[in-house]
Amino acid sequence: MEIKYEYTRKRSDFGRPCSFSDLLAEVTVDIPPDPSLADNFIPQDPVDFGVQEGPVMAVHEVNTERAQVSSQGVNHVEGGWPKHIDPKNSELTSRYREEVEREEAYTKTVQRLGFVMEHYIRQNNTIDIYEEYFEEEEEEEEEEEHPSAKTINVLRDPNTPKRMATHLSWHPDSNRAVAVAYCSLDFQDSRKDMSFDSYIWDLEKPYTPELTLKPSSPVVTLEYNSKDWHHVLGGCYNGQIVYWDTRKGGLPMEMTPVEFSHRDPVYGAYWLPSRTGTECFSGSTDGQVLWWDIRKMSQPSEKLVLDITRQDQLKDALGAISLDFAPTMPTKFLVGTEQGIIISCNRDAKTPPEKIANIFRSHIGAVYRVTRNPFFPKVFLSVGDWTARIWTEELMDSSSIMETKYHTSYLLDACWSPMKPAVFFTARSDGTLDIWDFLFHQKEPSLSLKVSNDPLLSLCSQDNGRVVACGTRQGTVSLLEISPGLCTLRKNEKTLTSSMFEREARREKVLQDKYRERLLREQERLRARPEEQEDPQEVFKQARADFLSNIKAERRRR
Repeated sequence: MEIKYEYTRKRSDFGRPCSFSDLLAEVTVDIPPDPSLADNFIPQDPVDFGVQEGPVMAVHEVNTERAQVSSQGVNHVEGGWPKHIDPKNSELTSRYREEVEREEAYTKTVQRLGFVMEHYIRQNNTIDIYEEYFEEEEEEEEEEEHPSAKTINVLRDPNTPKRMATHLSWHPDSNRAVAVAYCSLDFQDSRKDMSFDSYIWDLEKPYTPELTLKPSSPVVTLEYNSKDWHHVLGGCYNGQIVYWDTRKGGLPMEMTPVEFSHRDPVYGAYWLPSRTGTECFSGSTDGQVLWWDIRKMSQPSEKLVLDITRQDQLKDALGAISLDFAPTMPTKFLVGTEQGIIISCNRDAKTPPEKIANIFRSHIGAVYRVTRNPFFPKVFLSVGDWTARIWTEELMDSSSIMETKYHTSYLLDACWSPMKPAVFFTARSDGTLDIWDFLFHQKEPSLSLKVSNDPLLSLCSQDNGRVVACGTRQGTVSLLEISPGLCTLRKNEKTLTSSMFEREARREKVLQDKYRERLLREQERLRARPEEQEDPQEVFKQARADFLSNIKAERRRR
């Protein structure tokens, strides 16, 4: 049954607002207390309440989305040709060019565009938009800046046990990557689980290697090909030469056979500036320098035995522990030996003995590094024992023209600054990097920086001279950014450096001539009075006393 009730109201009463008014309080329900119900309750005394004064903390975790980065490339091909012309066919392209050049429209178009181009060239030549009006003021501001350096990145060997970072090579394309050779040079180091891998690191992603190079033997040296950036040359611990194509992965493309390779570790390997860009050469402590072509690595194309007696005997050869090659002098190269002798070689000589052009007796121990000055190729730097020395090829069979002070720790590597002709870097066995500027300070380095507690074994500077990479004994590569004052070429700096080298060379030549004159006078005096010759025993005692007195004086000074 449907219950229905209708409300009847006037139309004017609909939507009328409510009207409220004040009324007195009204008791709706009143429940009086009942004492008899008190027996049902038990009083609790005392009553404890817990109060927390510290703020309430909550743990929240947020996992941000990781950006996936991928490398992509674009392959540009030659365009603008008609469909029936193959751009790779030189005959078709040259024939088509001749046909176009014979057309009347071509001549008119070139003439019309020539007037426009000439107008813009004259505009460019009118005002130099790159002219600096305040060069002197900028130089004064730079002179006030103190030399400094800071670590911008660190690359660590991902393997255990750790190995030495023996050689570094920057990528020729804007130094965007660096190839690091990892190898243990300790005698008979037979630690288990030692990896043979070396790595190429991308500076934008320094936590993981961009490419892992997997040789059959640990790599002592690595070198990028400046003509073909994808080719990397390596010299192995077992004497083999190997090269990689980075586009095809980390496995070697080809390697030299063991029977035709070096017998000792390869401490130096360089690409040669040939037309094909496939020629290279290597040096090792077995006393040989071998030339190779990566198109045919079954045997060396040429060989040189480092025998300074010029008898071409391998048993008398000196072991090469460092190698240097400058593209500005394509036929000459320098070899630093274990015996402390630097050998200047010329590949164009007709016979092997003639290829050993000059000999410099440089250091007491091994010459760990020899490198030419990028501005003055006849001037080169060597590092060995406790000092670094500067030589010139214009003075044959003489001592160095300049040298650093003797350090308490060994010097293990060095390199020139590619931007300033008088600046070079040296690495010491106590983990210190020294930056020398011989144009301003010759007794002390301009900047000494403690990079690591481990010995620094390798150094390599970028092409702009702003970033220097240092490799340590534990496989850590530190990238250091130096201040602009140490990597900016100043006005007349090249001329001043050239004058300094020439002055020191003349001084050394004068001293050498005086020394020879003194020897001749001494020989003439001995011939004139042979009966008054000194007793060898007395000479030995006097030399021994002088040596001990010098030692005591040095101890008191320290």
